[in-house]
Amino acid sequence: MIKLSNKTLADLPDAIKRPKYDRSALTPGIVHIGLGNFHRAHQSWYLHRLMQMGLAQDWAIVGAGVRPYDEQMRQKFAAQDYLTTLIELDPAGSSAEVVGAMIDYVPVEDGNGALIERMAQPDIRIVALTVTEGGYYIDPATKGFDATHPDIVHDAENPWRPRTAFGAMVAALKLRRDRGVGPFTGQSCDNLQGNGAVLRQTVVSLAKLSDPDLAEWIDAECSFPNAMVDCIVPATGPQELELVQDFGIKDAVPVTHENFRQWVIEDEFCAGRPDWDKAGATFSDDVHSYETMKIRILNGGHQVIAAVGELLSVATISGCMTHPLIVALFEKVEREEIMPHVAPVPEFTPETYVALIKTRFSNPKIVDTTRRVAFDGSSRQPGFLVPSIHACLARGIAPEGLALSSALWARYCLGSREDGTEIAPNDPFWSNLTALAAKAKSDPKVWLSMRHIYGDLAEEPQFAEAFARWLSMIYREGVEATLSSYLT
Repeated sequence: MIKLSNKTLADLPDAIKRPKYDRSALTPGIVHIGLGNFHRAHQSWYLHRLMQMGLAQDWAIVGAGVRPYDEQMRQKFAAQDYLTTLIELDPAGSSAEVVGAMIDYVPVEDGNGALIERMAQPDIRIVALTVTEGGYYIDPATKGFDATHPDIVHDAENPWRPRTAFGAMVAALKLRRDRGVGPFTGQSCDNLQGNGAVLRQTVVSLAKLSDPDLAEWIDAECSFPNAMVDCIVPATGPQELELVQDFGIKDAVPVTHENFRQWVIEDEFCAGRPDWDKAGATFSDDVHSYETMKIRILNGGHQVIAAVGELLSVATISGCMTHPLIVALFEKVEREEIMPHVAPVPEFTPETYVALIKTRFSNPKIVDTTRRVAFDGSSRQPGFLVPSIHACLARGIAPEGLALSSALWARYCLGSREDGTEIAPNDPFWSNLTALAAKAKSDPKVWLSMRHIYGDLAEEPQFAEAFARWLSMIYREGVEATLSSYLT
């Protein structure tokens, strides 16, 4: 077993791809906050591919985090020179590659002073983030900035000791402006429609609370490109740690991923950028169409099957695609209620994209759990399914399958599977959801009263009546019988 480090790269088995570039000659250009698995399998990989071509040597990544647990991750990375093993899980066979695009990790400390100073340095031209869909302090009712959140209140009152990544960005930008360094690009890599616009809203709105002049400068000088990101990346657990050892590598932070990636980016970078398109990314003025296709078909499809998979004790997404009722639900909802409202993009028609997603979901080597995909439904349901419900209603299509999917999520939030086993808390607002789910068992309209999730859908009879009918049937006849009724 070879412990991963710069010194041992040459000792790795011949089949393992590794950096061909001199990592000691790399210089930083990007700070990435929220260094999870997805970033390392996606943005970091694209940059690594450029470096393999002899390009982007001055765009290396400096990792960062703002929560105490990020320090544990930093220490794991530092012990192996910030290298990561990526394991591609293809049904035809797995392969491994060591990625070396990250060269440092900012110490995680209370007040985030080290992070603020690092982002203020002139060599940093992009600050990127993966902080999850629900991490942008969006008011669930208005979709605007939530200035009342305790984290935001703290950062507005203590701009030099912020808790959030956005507070640290604001403080760093103030230093850059005052020192004459100039702006950086803020780059969201999260699954949000208009993720760049959302990031701009959060950063500028937070700055406005403590320094309106700075907020005006950030809004005018910084850029926040929208982007669509796509790669299925499971969480790392004991199985993944064992898998990397099968390749002869001792790596504390390996990442597994599917054999597909897509990254479509708006070309709006105020301080320069790597040529990611040379590594397979797409620069486009129409990111919105790509986002809509991906978020509604892929992410929406995930939400259609994850909760019902959990209810029926199907542990993985690939397992859902072999379950006859769940895969039939997926196909029918996608075909009849999601796909008709999605426009084609240059690479895909909606039909070919649905077929691609079915193949990707069915990959048995990707151990992507239904629990992971069902996590944070209070953010993912309104983000990924509700837009398709509105699209159906606007075109006079009864959203029966989407109403059923919403009912299955409500049943899931009761906290127990069909076999009686407990579903552990799986949402930041789990206690509130379970309480409402219990009330909705006898009064389904209670569930739709969550306006921050459903908006005015409780007043739309085609949806609300279907939801109530399906939820009542789930409790009366069970999940499988209800699925069979919908499908026939």
